[in-house]
Amino acid sequence: MSVRTVGIVGAGSMGSGIANVVAMNGFTVILHDIENCFLENAIKRIDQFMEKSVSRGKMTPEEKQKTLERINMTTNLEQLEDADIVIEAVIEDLELKKEVFSKLDQIVKEGVILATNTSSMSITEIAAATKRPERVAGMHFFNPAQIMKLVEVVRGFQTSDETVEELKTFSKQLNKEAVEVKKDTPGFIVNRIMIPQFIEAIKLLEEGVATAEDIDKAVKLGLNYPMGPFELQDFAGVDIGYYVMEYFKAELNENRFAPPLLLKQLVRSGRHGKKTGAGFYDYD
Repeated sequence: MSVRTVGIVGAGSMGSGIANVVAMNGFTVILHDIENCFLENAIKRIDQFMEKSVSRGKMTPEEKQKTLERINMTTNLEQLEDADIVIEAVIEDLELKKEVFSKLDQIVKEGVILATNTSSMSITEIAAATKRPERVAGMHFFNPAQIMKLVEVVRGFQTSDETVEELKTFSKQLNKEAVEVKKDTPGFIVNRIMIPQFIEAIKLLEEGVATAEDIDKAVKLGLNYPMGPFELQDFAGVDIGYYVMEYFKAELNENRFAPPLLLKQLVRSGRHGKKTGAGFYDYD
């Protein structure tokens, strides 16, 4: 697979981060979203990220400008017809993802890989919305995509060996480290390990064992994690964690993945998103 142009569907936090990574590594990007305001916000985030890199001497102003020039924005999905690979990064809504893949399947060239950045959902079910399931796989980046080195390359039931190897090679071209998830299971590797940790941390808070601040401190200093469980949920958004837990519970049919009551209350009350996208540090 020779990749020159990369289509990215979804210009949110993850989509814009992935677009930034791809463009910084010399590829042309076609970034799609449904409204221009989302695309404009994405470019602002990309520009701000790289401006910090420039101020720290990690990037020259010329490199920043060339990166921005490689990113083309569109609200017309048809503009992705010349992409050599497409990465979907819309919200974690399975039906929406299937709809996007069905449309992309009719737009892009035969043999083009369609990858999803989903953190938890079934690659097999998403691939079933296309006529090329062997060319559909997960390519799960981590937030912020510009910094985090890991990419989970996830097989669907019909994903070909060739597709997996091509995505591993592409990950390397983006200066990422790829791991292969050989079985299409909810949460793949990282989230399957991380979500139970989130649940236990919330239960400790619910039970009054310690404050969110002290639980985070204990995890960072005791396990040498860069962020505590509440800091990480605040960063990603507690609503995302909530929906992933619900998905795990339904797909794996195990109550141990059920969202704790406090998390449900934060999401349903609308208190999350006040500051950092969550609400644990605002919890009284």
